[in-house]
Amino acid sequence: MSTYGFGKQVKMSFEEALARVTEALGKEGFGVLTQIDVAATLKAKLGKTMPPYKILGACNPSYAEKALAVEPQIGLLLPCNVVVREDQAGAVHVEIMDPLSVLNLVQREEVRSIARDVKSKLERVLTAV
Repeated sequence: MSTYGFGKQVKMSFEEALARVTEALGKEGFGVLTQIDVAATLKAKLGKTMPPYKILGACNPSYAEKALAVEPQIGLLLPCNVVVREDQAGAVHVEIMDPLSVLNLVQREEVRSIARDVKSKLERVLTAV
């Protein structure tokens, strides 16, 4: 997909994908701290219409606490973003930020170790959807 994320197209509605992603995140210890409705925001602010597109700010508190203890400024790179979107053709996609790619910016092995664990959990989320 890219150097900073991974994902897949799913054969379900946007709303079903959103619910299943949220459920799968919960099973891996993540809560959804934020939910940004990009389509609604662009419609309200710019009058632009686009297919459904939501960004979920997912956080696993125990891993966040570990990362913050090692690198207090790491909050600049948190939470992990998960995108559920529908494209122009109606296909639904689930895409997840690669925490290893993003947290590698810190260049500390303690943080890389945390990022590897978080990535494994997020890969299981994607598999479960």
